Amino acid sequence: MRRIAALYGALLVGFAVVVCRLYLTASNTSYAARAEGQSSVTLSLPAKRGGFYDCDGLPLTGLEQTWYALCLPGESSYVRLYDAAGTESQGELYQRRNAAAPFLLQVSRDVSDLGLYTYTVPRRYCSVPLCQHLIGYLDGDGKGVAGLEAALNDLLAGSQARDTVTCSVTGQGRLVEGAEPVYTQAAGDGAGVQLTISRPVQRAVEAVAAETMTSGCILVLDAATAQVRASVSLPGYDPEDVSASLDAPNSPFLDRTLAAYAVGSVFKPVLAAAAIEAGEDDLVVECPGYTVVDGQVFRCASGTAHGTVDLAAALEKSCNGYFIRLGQALGADAVLEAAARLGFGQSVSVAGSLRGAAGELPGRDTLDTPGQLANFSFGQGQLLATPLQVASMMNAIAADGVYRTPSFVLATLDESTGQVKESVPPPAARQVFSADTAQKLRELLAGVVTEGTGHEGAPVHGTSAGKTGTAQTGQFTADGQEKMNLWFAGFCPADQPEYTVVVLQDGQTDPACSSAAIFGQVCEALWLLEQ
Repeated sequence: MRRIAALYGALLVGFAVVVCRLYLTASNTSYAARAEGQSSVTLSLPAKRGGFYDCDGLPLTGLEQTWYALCLPGESSYVRLYDAAGTESQGELYQRRNAAAPFLLQVSRDVSDLGLYTYTVPRRYCSVPLCQHLIGYLDGDGKGVAGLEAALNDLLAGSQARDTVTCSVTGQGRLVEGAEPVYTQAAGDGAGVQLTISRPVQRAVEAVAAETMTSGCILVLDAATAQVRASVSLPGYDPEDVSASLDAPNSPFLDRTLAAYAVGSVFKPVLAAAAIEAGEDDLVVECPGYTVVDGQVFRCASGTAHGTVDLAAALEKSCNGYFIRLGQALGADAVLEAAARLGFGQSVSVAGSLRGAAGELPGRDTLDTPGQLANFSFGQGQLLATPLQVASMMNAIAADGVYRTPSFVLATLDESTGQVKESVPPPAARQVFSADTAQKLRELLAGVVTEGTGHEGAPVHGTSAGKTGTAQTGQFTADGQEKMNLWFAGFCPADQPEYTVVVLQDGQTDPACSSAAIFGQVCEALWLLEQ
């Protein structure tokens, strides 16, 4: 009996210990909070990011929407969502069809009509990408890796705040009966960036480029300020699916507006400006179609004999021989100085770490060789320049001899209020040649369109002026044809320029449209936008 009583007492003590332990556990609030946490699942939507805006405050990013659906275990999400999911999301949906916890899936439309919780977020890029090379793209984690997205990543990203969806779930991952997902909106602290780009001008120029070009670029500058109103580069890519273009030909990720190329005859206005300033613009040359310098033969295009030419005729006919003689008359130092004053050989800052290539000016010792000076005088030889540099040069002619470095960014914005946080000061302006010289150059370049090689650059409405250029690249097709860089640089209207326009088609053998014709279409589009 004593043994039985002892065993019974031990059992009572043990029971009392268990009861006390259960009581303490039940009354411990930290355990309760931990249990609540284990029954909640918090899902994050894409990180918030500052947007890009045009010069008038119109958005360049976030113009469209995308949707995320809440997928819950055991509720036939797979069947209901499959048709609304894109290819990539369909793969994810298949992989997670037996998931034991809720998850968010990007879908192509609002699927709330299917009885599913749906959350709308801005789509970063348009279905038809806008200004894609300048703006750039993001990686899978939402970090900028190209263009302004990379150059201004920290400013745009802020703390990378995310909206969240919190679900109270059962042990099987389903919503607790009677519970609804809780959507919590986070305050984004990334700054918006206002660009000099004009959305209507950008879209119009993109449309012209898509119809006329396969490889090249177009730049449009506001003549009075040198602010870039449009920046287009082809071929393009999908910023939401960059992997699809990794093996595509013709370097679709290259922003051609900022890359350096052989220039050709669009460089000739530099010598013309130097000659007018130096009083050497009365030179007259007899052109038999070729010029011999130090035993080396330099030919005009197709070996055409231009006869007796002055500066006006030399620009209209793009006579290489004339500009070789003009370069000799001016001397290497004067030609180099004129090119440097107009921005050649100097990198242009776009924003942050993003810069245009510096290109290449031949060294002074190189130009001691007569043949090198001859090549340089009509834009060949070692000279390399970006379309942005060519636009800067031509814009100085349009703007009464005042050189302004092209600009791309106006300000940073507080997106919650739309107010300017910090304005970007305009680049300093400098007079590189007289207003009289600029006026004479505008008249000469108008003659290139009305009387010369640039006749296809005339718009239907209004007037234009500019210069053609065909540059050898030293690269050949499989059948032996040399690839050429085909340029047209100019402005419109011819007498009182409002826009400077540069067109480049790179690596061409037989383009569908001349660069002059493309220039004319851009000028026409600019005229129509102002009506």
